[in-house]
Amino acid sequence: MYLVLGEKPSVALAYAKVLGADKRQDGYLEGNGWLVSWCLGHLAEYVPPEGYEEKYQKWEFEDLPILPEKWRMAVAKEKKGQFSVLKKLLNRKDVDYVVNGCEAGREGELIFGRVYELSGSHLPIKRIWISSMEDTAIQEGFAHLKDGAEYQNLYEASVCRAKADWLIGMNATRAFTTKYFKRLVVGRVQTPTLAMLVERGEQISHFQKEKYYNLHLDCDGLEVVKEKLFDAGEAQRIKEACEGGTATVESCSSVEKAVHPPKLYDLTTLQRESNRYFGYTAKETLDFTQSLYEQKLVTYPRTDSQYLTEDMEQTARQAITMACEKYGFSSLYPQEPDVKRTMDNSKVSDHHAIIPTAELKGCDLQELSKGEQDILQLISVRLLCAGAQKHVFQETEVRVSCAGENFQAKGKAVQEMGWKAVEAAFRERLGTKVRKDGEERTIPAVTEGQTFHPVTASISEHYTTPPKPYSEDTLLSAMETAGNQEFDEETEKKGLGTPATRASIIEKLVSSGYAVRKGKQLFATQDGADLISVLPEYLRSAAMTAEWENRLLRIEKGELCGQEFLEGIVELIDRMLLECGKISVEEQNRFYSRESIGTCPVCGSPVYESKRNFFCGNRECGFSLWKENRYLSGMKKMIDKKMAAELLKDGRTYVPDLYSQKKGRTFAAYLMLEAADGKAAFRLEFPKKKNKTFPQRLREGQA
Repeated sequence: MYLVLGEKPSVALAYAKVLGADKRQDGYLEGNGWLVSWCLGHLAEYVPPEGYEEKYQKWEFEDLPILPEKWRMAVAKEKKGQFSVLKKLLNRKDVDYVVNGCEAGREGELIFGRVYELSGSHLPIKRIWISSMEDTAIQEGFAHLKDGAEYQNLYEASVCRAKADWLIGMNATRAFTTKYFKRLVVGRVQTPTLAMLVERGEQISHFQKEKYYNLHLDCDGLEVVKEKLFDAGEAQRIKEACEGGTATVESCSSVEKAVHPPKLYDLTTLQRESNRYFGYTAKETLDFTQSLYEQKLVTYPRTDSQYLTEDMEQTARQAITMACEKYGFSSLYPQEPDVKRTMDNSKVSDHHAIIPTAELKGCDLQELSKGEQDILQLISVRLLCAGAQKHVFQETEVRVSCAGENFQAKGKAVQEMGWKAVEAAFRERLGTKVRKDGEERTIPAVTEGQTFHPVTASISEHYTTPPKPYSEDTLLSAMETAGNQEFDEETEKKGLGTPATRASIIEKLVSSGYAVRKGKQLFATQDGADLISVLPEYLRSAAMTAEWENRLLRIEKGELCGQEFLEGIVELIDRMLLECGKISVEEQNRFYSRESIGTCPVCGSPVYESKRNFFCGNRECGFSLWKENRYLSGMKKMIDKKMAAELLKDGRTYVPDLYSQKKGRTFAAYLMLEAADGKAAFRLEFPKKKNKTFPQRLREGQA
C-alpha cells in the first residue's frame, strides 16, 4: 500500500483518478493499492510567542528577544479534522512509503514537511515533481518518483524562510510597537516593499514641476524639433533667429532595426501584463492561473523561468497550433514557428515557463470564469508571440541646422510586423491599446545638404512631470529587481520575495492598512509612512532583503548551511533591540496626541490614546486599556474613547449592546474597571430593576 498527499482536494482527486483510487473514505480516497489524501494548504503554522510562555501575552520590550529553542507548531482549529486523518494514514503499518504530492516548489516542501513532522511518521518519502496536472504528466511523474532526500535542501530553505519571517516579524513588531505605543507591524519582505511605496509617494509630493519649451521648425512639411529648453528667453531668441531663415539637412540616416519576440511568461511577468491589460491584482491573477492549472489547462504557475526545456519542442509546436485555432490567429501566424528561441535548459530550474496544455483543444471557454478566460487567452497569445518572427522596421533620423542651432526628426516605417501582428490583433480584440511602439511615424524623404527657405518657427510649452504612482504592474517589476544594483554580476539576483509570494506581500500591505488601492494605482497610507519613518535602514532595505533571498537560494543548492543563515537573522535582531533601547522619550511620543482622556487609576498620571490602546503616560507604570481585549471580545465589543474616559473617571461605563453567545441576543450592563496589580480587570454589574440610578432605557429593555 502506498500513500500520496496532495496540497488540496482538487489535486488529490486528479492523482486518485490516474492511480485508480476511486473509493471515497473519510478524508481520503482508496483503491488499486493507493491511499490518496490532501493537506488543505498550510495545515500547521509556528505558534505565536504566547504559545511558548504566558508572559508573552502582554507585549513588553524587556521580554525581547523571543528566540524559540525548540520550535512549536499548531494545527489550525478548522483543519484539525483533516490533520487527524493524515496522522492516521501516515502511521498505518500497511503503508510502504508516502509520496509528497504537494506543489513542486519551496512552499510545497514546507506544507508536506510540517504535516509529516507533526504526525510523527517514519515512512520513507518519495517525491512527484511535475509541471502540469494533465493525466499524462501525472502518469509520467508517478512512473519516475524521486527520492524525497533529493529535496532536503529545498525543505531546509523553506524552513529557514519561515523561521526568519517569524523571528523578524515577532521581535521587530513588538519592539517598535512597545517603544512608540502604536501598532507597527514589521515584515522581512513586506516592510522593504512598503518602503518603496513610501519613497515613491514622497517623490511625488515633493516634486516641483518645471516649465520647459520645445522649438519646432516647419521645413516644407518636415517638422524638426529642438527639445527641452528651460530658459524662455533663450527659446524666444532661437525662434526669432530661425523664423523666415534657411534650414539645412546636415545628415539623414536610415537603419533597419528589429524587435525580437517577447519571452514566455513566468508568474511575475504574467501578473504584470494581467494588471496592465485587465486591471487584475497580482493575487487575482495567481488565483485564476492556479485554477487553470488545476483544471489541467496551463502548466505550473509559480515559476520564475521564461523558457522551456529543450526536449519540449514538439509540445510547444502543438500548443501553438492549438492556440491559433482556438483564438482565430491562424491567418496571422507563419507556417513554421521558431520555438527553439523559447528553449534553454540552463534557464529552467524547478519549472519551465507557463504555457497552455493539450487540454486547451477540447476546452469550452464559456465554462470558465471571465478572469480564467482572460488569463488563458493572455498565456496563449504570449506563446504565439514568443514563437513568431521578429518585428522589423526602418528607422530614419534627420538632423537639421538653422541659425546655428540643431534640430531633429525621427521616422519609422514597418517592414515586417512579425509577432506584433498577433499582439495588435489581440489588443484590437480587447478594444484597448497598451503600447504604441509599433506605430509608424513617417517623415518626408530628404537628402543631405538639402535646404528649406523660408522656415516657420514655433514654440510649445510643456511641464516636467512627477514620477507615476506604482501600479501593481510596476511595483511587481520593482520588487523583482530591488537591490540588484548592490550585487556584483556573479550574484544570482532574486529581488524582494519570489514569484510565488509577491502577490501575498502586496495583499498583506493592503489588508494591514499600510497601503491602499486607488484604481490600478497603489499608495502608502499615513500609517505606512509612519512605520517606515521610524525603522532603521537595514529593516527597510531592499538590498538586505534581496541578499537574504539569495542566501535562501544558496541553501536550496546546498551551498549554505541553514543554521548560518538563522544566526545572521538573530544577529540582526540583537542589533535592532540594542538600537531600540536607545530611542529617546521624546522620539517615543511622536505618534500620539498629548490630549489626556483621563487619569491612570494606578499612578495618577495622564492617560493617552494610541491606535491599539489607552495607555498611561508614565512609562514605568505600564497600565493600559486595550481596545480589543479578551474579556469583551466574546461579547463582540471593543472599548472606545468615550467608554475609556468613563472607566477612568467613574470606574464604570454603561454598555447597551453586549452580545450573549449563549442566548444569541444583545443585553445591557455596566462594565466595571478594577486596577489590580497595576493591570486592568473587568466585570459586569447588573443593578436591580428597582434601582433608581439604573437607566430607564435599560429597565425597559429587560422588561
